[in-house]
Amino acid sequence: MLDMVAGLPEGSPIQAVSATEDVEVARVWYETLTGSGAEGVVAKSGRSPYRAGRSSSWKKVRHAETIDAEVVGFTGAAGRPRALAVRLPDGRVALSQRLGAQLAAQVAAALVAVAPAARGRAAGGESFTAAESGLLVEVLAGTTRHAVVTVTRVR
Repeated sequence: MLDMVAGLPEGSPIQAVSATEDVEVARVWYETLTGSGAEGVVAKSGRSPYRAGRSSSWKKVRHAETIDAEVVGFTGAAGRPRALAVRLPDGRVALSQRLGAQLAAQVAAALVAVAPAARGRAAGGESFTAAESGLLVEVLAGTTRHAVVTVTRVR
């Protein structure tokens, strides 16, 4: 396998990756590879073949920290927000992953009471409706280049 990869032209998007069936080895990789820029690990059954696109049998486990973030806007309607724009502790504004129904309902109660402001842009360039609600949420914020933000609860 490595011989095949070694013969590819420089800059090829195809690369060899490490694999293990040992859970403890995977845990060590997860903990130690963060400094190298690795997003996390992919867990799957050894019998699960690769299929292009998303697969429910492959799970990406990303590095994340639980932090509090201020809600500064939303996507969708105030009464039914799809995602939140949050200000992270470093000052960056990021859009969250899509909200679940229960979280969306909790947040909507605070958002409908606030008059939406102008449009805003997250650090990644995504557009959102700005709304200074004073609402704090707990989020899992990715610690690598793809800083995925997932809202876990309203504070």
